[in-house]
Amino acid sequence: MDVVALGELLIDFTENGTSGQGNPLFEANPGGAPCNVLAMLEKLGRRTAFIGKVGADAFGHLLADAVAEQGIDTRGMCYDEQIPTTLAFVQNAPDGDRSFSFYRSPGADMMLTADEVDTGLIREAKIFHFGSLSLTDPVCEAATRHAIAVAKEAGALVSYDPNLRKPLWKSMELAEEKIRWGLSQCDLLKISDDEIFFLTGEVDIEAGVAKLLQEYHIPFVCATMGKSGSRAFFDGQSVAAEPFLRDDTIETTGAGDTFCACMIDDILTHGIHGRTPEDVKEMLRFANAAASLITTRKGALRVMPERAEVAQMLDGTK
Repeated sequence: MDVVALGELLIDFTENGTSGQGNPLFEANPGGAPCNVLAMLEKLGRRTAFIGKVGADAFGHLLADAVAEQGIDTRGMCYDEQIPTTLAFVQNAPDGDRSFSFYRSPGADMMLTADEVDTGLIREAKIFHFGSLSLTDPVCEAATRHAIAVAKEAGALVSYDPNLRKPLWKSMELAEEKIRWGLSQCDLLKISDDEIFFLTGEVDIEAGVAKLLQEYHIPFVCATMGKSGSRAFFDGQSVAAEPFLRDDTIETTGAGDTFCACMIDDILTHGIHGRTPEDVKEMLRFANAAASLITTRKGALRVMPERAEVAQMLDGTK
């Protein structure tokens, strides 16, 4: 097993036009950052598994089927008989950026217990991946902490994407505390410019990451900067890559997750240490290209790009 991820799995209701009566139409897309990451890793030829919880309802079964369709191992999925599947409504600005409304008070993904975590799957993994949304509430936080402890004991690398969603936290102080705990656990970090500002107050990416590295000593960090591209920090070095901006962008759902998967795929092949600026920049270019492709498609989990599509896009820019 290459990668096991734990976290939220939910329905993203995304805007899809208007009805004949002028009412907005929403499409039920399978969503949740961890499974988006795994879906892209499957496209890149990796073996993956998901650990999480959905409701024993129509949406939960839709999600389980969608995840399995991508080739992701679902042995670690659980169903909650009382709590419904988490829902999110995603509205898009004209530039493709998003705002979220969540129905998660509670949602089934929050109810995964430590006893329900499939530790056997984690012990098989080369990399264990998680995000901060499984730290928002005590039950799923305990499950996440248990899973990370098992992963570390088994010798897996730990990958982390904070994926800050402010509406899901009781307070920003709690969000910062838990997100920082995640930083203390990871070997591999994907973090956005907004999250760097949230944690450090720095608009300058290099200054912000320098603060985080001084405190947490994370071996490999990739910062995503939207329309400004991305930058990697490793072995005391830093390298950046330009974005692939497109006129046919529809929405940015899944762009960060696609990037994150490409980073993890590269680490599985080349490792964290002994890297050169040249080969890390190639990884960033590939990840930027893949992320730009997903912005031209509605949803994420079911429409991740193939490796050949990304390579073709890169060939066209040389």
